[in-house]
Amino acid sequence: MTEVFIYDHVRTPRGRGKKDGALHEVPSVRLAAKTLEAIRERNGLDTGTVDDIIMGCVDPVMDAGAVIPKAAAFEAGYSTKAPGMQVSRFCASGLDAVNFGAGKIAQGADDIVIAGGVESMSRVGLGMSGGAWFMDPSVNFPAYFMPQGVSADLIATKYGFSRTDVDAYAVESQKRAAHAWEKGWFDKSVIPVKDQNGLTILAKDEHMRPGTDMQALASLNPSFQMPGEMGGFEAVGIQAHPEIERINYVHHAGNSSGIVDGASVVLLGSKAGGESMGKKPRARIKAFANIGSDPALMLTGPVDVTEKLLKRSGMNLADIDLFELNEAFAAVVLRYMQAFDIDHDRINVNGGAIAMGHPLGATGAMILGTVLDELERRDLNTALVTLCIGAGMGTATVIERV
Repeated sequence: MTEVFIYDHVRTPRGRGKKDGALHEVPSVRLAAKTLEAIRERNGLDTGTVDDIIMGCVDPVMDAGAVIPKAAAFEAGYSTKAPGMQVSRFCASGLDAVNFGAGKIAQGADDIVIAGGVESMSRVGLGMSGGAWFMDPSVNFPAYFMPQGVSADLIATKYGFSRTDVDAYAVESQKRAAHAWEKGWFDKSVIPVKDQNGLTILAKDEHMRPGTDMQALASLNPSFQMPGEMGGFEAVGIQAHPEIERINYVHHAGNSSGIVDGASVVLLGSKAGGESMGKKPRARIKAFANIGSDPALMLTGPVDVTEKLLKRSGMNLADIDLFELNEAFAAVVLRYMQAFDIDHDRINVNGGAIAMGHPLGATGAMILGTVLDELERRDLNTALVTLCIGAGMGTATVIERV
């Protein structure tokens, strides 16, 4: 198998996913094109040598539809020889795009692949693409379908995480993200989004609330109690997990991932591809895996896929210096830390989606780049990146510096 290397990565800032968010005026294709332009210019890339452009997009409809990476390549002025493909595995789409590209390179099919993702949640709302999972009873009955927030509260209840636990985690995420921005640790990888006149629209993650404290979060009502109790989804959760008498509703907007706009890409290549670009690799893709998990708990897939990946790669937890787990909800990360007895100083060390937001199709590639930068900053070697996924799945990737 051909070794697969990471040569570079970039991302946009995350803009608030509302009509008054800074990036609302920027179509999905333009966000994606900004990252393609940046990765080309930073690396002096001959785009005629790019074998594929693969991007995750969870809701590829409206201005995010019609094979958005190919459309973005046109807008970015890429060679027409560069093809494009969009993929979706819900929240892990951006990381799966990277893994898919890595697999093509490992098999010798490609030498240079740009992979990542894009989501403009202020323009294409969550769930706009529809789907049988939550609309067709023949599917959602056996899937124990419920809103993800109810599943997060089910996890918190089952594994003993209180409102204080999840709020304390959220406060720390905000502190870590603010500290990383203040120290300039994101500067080399976050590209400002500019308008057609060259004026900067957004240069920094917009969703952050660095002044968040426990008192502020305590004033927020649980977001998922009404659909749980009034919508009947609590009964679904208890049917799947009868050991639970009732769900303790602890999640709200302040300890859940933010709805945002953003895009990201990772430049992948073989050794030969890197030599043709005149670039030295920063890291290698060591291993990756996917798995299906409990559909009612839904968001515990990172635990299951980490176990699978470590076993298949002959590694153990002690081999991993840093962990990066998407902060879909605070209980997701708390359960992961509990399951593997991981100290908080090894996971999400610069905050995560609770503070900065979760642009669904882009997040996987974003957090891969974030942890690579942090490995370099700390002079560490190996990281594991993972995300929970709707309908009960998990994706994980191990990278190591070279």
